[in-house]
Amino acid sequence: MKYLTLTFLIFFSSFRVQAQFLSKAARDSLARISNYEHHLELAALGIEKLRNGANGNDPKAPNYVNYLEEKASIYPNLPNPLFTNGRLKVEDAETWWKVRRPEIVEMFDREVYGRMPENLPEVDWQVIETKEEQISGQAVVSKRIRGVVDNSSYPAVAVHIELNLSVPKKQLGKGVPVVMEFSWGFDFRRREGDNSKTWKEQVVDRGWAFATLIPTSVQADNGAGLRSGIIGLCNKGLPRQTDDWGALRAWAWGGSRAIDYFESNPDIDAKRVAIEGHSRYGKAAAVAMAYDTRFAVGFISSSGAGGLKLYRRDYGEQVENVAGTGEFHWMAPNFMKYAGPLSWDDLPVDAHELLALIAPRPVFVSAGNKGDQWVDPKGMFEAAAEVSPVYTLLGKKALGTSQFPQVEEGVLDGDLVYRQHNEGHTPNPNWPYFLDFASRYFEPN
Repeated sequence: MKYLTLTFLIFFSSFRVQAQFLSKAARDSLARISNYEHHLELAALGIEKLRNGANGNDPKAPNYVNYLEEKASIYPNLPNPLFTNGRLKVEDAETWWKVRRPEIVEMFDREVYGRMPENLPEVDWQVIETKEEQISGQAVVSKRIRGVVDNSSYPAVAVHIELNLSVPKKQLGKGVPVVMEFSWGFDFRRREGDNSKTWKEQVVDRGWAFATLIPTSVQADNGAGLRSGIIGLCNKGLPRQTDDWGALRAWAWGGSRAIDYFESNPDIDAKRVAIEGHSRYGKAAAVAMAYDTRFAVGFISSSGAGGLKLYRRDYGEQVENVAGTGEFHWMAPNFMKYAGPLSWDDLPVDAHELLALIAPRPVFVSAGNKGDQWVDPKGMFEAAAEVSPVYTLLGKKALGTSQFPQVEEGVLDGDLVYRQHNEGHTPNPNWPYFLDFASRYFEPN
């Protein structure tokens, strides 16, 4: 009975169901399983205890989160992406691609996001449903698509990737751009009285397609699901090794498999795929771009720690939070070392080097203001500023400034851009700006 209950909880948590819809008993059971997996991984690393993360709820707590800029100093030895591990300066694109970029990939693989296993299973894409609907006054053909992952190596775990694709009917067969969102299973609410169009309507108005991929259909968003999903399938239900991949890398893998499908669909131009993600899915979207160069443009919204926020800034969410029981499953187990015996300053890489792996492709870095300080909007801007020399080396226009812009001003004229809107934890206000940005690369002059 206990095994059946555990199996049900992991299955239930692997799909769209949000934690608030589970009973308290179910949430408590998931937390206990997550804590157990966390304990196992700490033991494998020889770590007894981690430092506490920032407390965002109790201003009287000794570890209350810092939101004061004067206390957010960057550690002095922020890694330089243009110096090799042997301390040689990278002065040309060939050295970047052949030497330095592979070094950075290896450090992220080993210490941050984890390694993907070799010989990953194939995915069989199946159209489950096709329907015609009206979006923004236009006829749109929408498909519900399922990616069935080959589980013959371990039948106890099944993985079905949920992908939805909508194409304006008049554009069928024309190979149009597609904007794909790592989706929560719902659209972020707009402000009351806001009659502006949704992001999907805005995409359709441009004659483009849009897609949504449900990351939790690839891998559960909790530590209790590490023995299931694509990670559990590849590990055959066993615990992770210290450099095994986490959920962010697994979700990114799911995004890459969606591009595989787009490459087979004549309605889509697979060379014009934009990826968008918000919050934890903003982290995943950045990772997806870093590891798969087929993603042409990125909209990385409020990604915070583990995404594009500098780890070395003491502002908002910290390494210790990401390494804790609620988020450790996003990362490789090795990442937890930097919240225990080691410090943030011991990390061999930082967030600006995740952007360096995306270079020279165009990226829109987005944040909110009111209620979005946990993700450290300035820390994401500073990561973009720090990586600007890589974009310049590769012949693209970077931010061109280290001066943090005013809210709603933005720095929008390069290939790497930044804008902070004046609302909270939402991507909505920046969608029109991103789509204008993407159109530079998706539409002929």
